[in-house]
Amino acid sequence: MTNSRHLNLDQIYQYLLIALAFVFPLTVAGGNLIIGIIVLTWLLSGNYKTKFNQIISNKLAVLSILFFSLHVLGLLWTDDLKWGLTIVKKMSDFLFLLPILLTITKKEYIKYYISAFILAMSLTEVLSYLVWFEIIDPLHKATVGNPTPTMSHISYNPYLAFGIYLITHELLSNKSLSAIAKYFYAFFALTMSINMFITGGRAGQVMFFAMVIILIFQYYNPKRIKAAILTIIIVPSIFMSAYSLSPQFNNRVDAVFDDISAYKNEKTSNNSIGQRITYTINSFKIIQNNLLFGVGTGDFPSEYEKVHVKNMSDAGLTVNPHNMYILTTVQLGVLGLASMLLIFYHQLKFALSSKVGIMKDLGVVLPMLFLVIMWSDSYLLGHYTTILFVFFSSFLYKDFEKN
Repeated sequence: MTNSRHLNLDQIYQYLLIALAFVFPLTVAGGNLIIGIIVLTWLLSGNYKTKFNQIISNKLAVLSILFFSLHVLGLLWTDDLKWGLTIVKKMSDFLFLLPILLTITKKEYIKYYISAFILAMSLTEVLSYLVWFEIIDPLHKATVGNPTPTMSHISYNPYLAFGIYLITHELLSNKSLSAIAKYFYAFFALTMSINMFITGGRAGQVMFFAMVIILIFQYYNPKRIKAAILTIIIVPSIFMSAYSLSPQFNNRVDAVFDDISAYKNEKTSNNSIGQRITYTINSFKIIQNNLLFGVGTGDFPSEYEKVHVKNMSDAGLTVNPHNMYILTTVQLGVLGLASMLLIFYHQLKFALSSKVGIMKDLGVVLPMLFLVIMWSDSYLLGHYTTILFVFFSSFLYKDFEKN
């Protein structure tokens, strides 16, 4: 009876995980509901000794809990406890969700998790085009000029880049795909790539180009010279084509150069790039005086305001320097930064020690892409992107032979 109960519970978990993979790119409320059900079921289902042993035997789970715990510890030397608790709440996926998911994901269901996510991203892409062609009214925060239907472009484009990787990898590596399936995957790889440049997420677009480079080197491994030559040809070709054909991408690229020029020549930081430069400079002034332990989990806004008032920059105040590395270092010092980087180090080490295939390739690309986009924003604080990172981490870095 006990074995039957656990078998049924495992099946329930798998249905919930597949549902989560499909729902979380589409709706915050739906994703949070499924996450709540998973966490509550896990907490109430007993067998705690086995669960505890599974968690402590997984290095990623331990590092995840350590990263979260340092945020809690950082409350001890923070003055703004209210904001500190807000940050702790945002980081709670590293305490609850990732360790819990690491205990319930199953190797034989990975293809279903990935397929559900691809299906969801295909649906969001269709909705994006329907908005863009003005067939339906804009959804959520979407506009005709920036048709991101289920989330803001800050999150949508990284999701899209990751979805393109999954589809293209399947197309290139799965030799058993039928002719119809190959056409289907090729169609969505192409249309998603076009969709990347009619929407406005620059970080996601940078992530897209990084993804293309990694994918080329993975596909042509160990022929690195051939991969390098193709990279030199393909990446600039895509960039120039997008720049020539997409007014949205053209404007976003030009805005980068205009912002940098304005910052250098007019000494103004009242634009996207100028603000980020100023946030970085001011944040480093805070770090210099709080290098080891930081200012505390909740004190970035107040400490930044002190530097801002002293320098009287026109970038304005902020609660976030739009850089995950800098935010973590300001809050928790080099100790906190090291704890975060250890997560990525373990992921890459685990993936590179895996056998060749989707688990190895995807295990490498996930941390690499996040390491790239975290230079432009605090993507481990954002709800959508944190769920993306946590969900895929829960099965890519799990030793299924031990569990």
